Amino acid sequence: MKLLSVFFIMAPKKEVIPMQVEIKIDPSYTAPKIIILTASMTEDVSRIVKELSENGSSVLSGYKDEKIEILEQSELIRIYANSGKVFAVTGKGEYILPHRLYEIEHRLPPHQFVRISNSEMINLKKVDHFDLSFSGTICVKLSDGTITYVSRRCVSKLKKILGI
Repeated sequence: MKLLSVFFIMAPKKEVIPMQVEIKIDPSYTAPKIIILTASMTEDVSRIVKELSENGSSVLSGYKDEKIEILEQSELIRIYANSGKVFAVTGKGEYILPHRLYEIEHRLPPHQFVRISNSEMINLKKVDHFDLSFSGTICVKLSDGTITYVSRRCVSKLKKILGI
């Protein structure tokens, strides 16, 4: 059994809370097990429990032709809102999702799916290229040929993620 000990700093609001995280690697466990040790049930602990619970159900399903299909995260190209509905685009077509965009954003890995405007998220692994020649915004060409634009509000965040 290996024991890794890490100190982790969380900043949920404006306060910084030091937290100790231990990871025990033991081949006898077939599934991960999380134990939280705390002096009392605080807002932060409740939030962590909620986040862990929600992240366990990261399956997305979408409606297409009056059928519900399970959507693989790796197949998602973009997710966008239009006319009060949320759509997911994959190589197989476009699906209507029964969730709001912000709910989907919390269910997907943040290192792979990035919000580029108030109404759209993209899968970074499905980006063909970024065109930085536009002033104040970034043009994005996706793997399916779709061209979309990063809103001015999201440009700095995307540049930081891309390391530029």
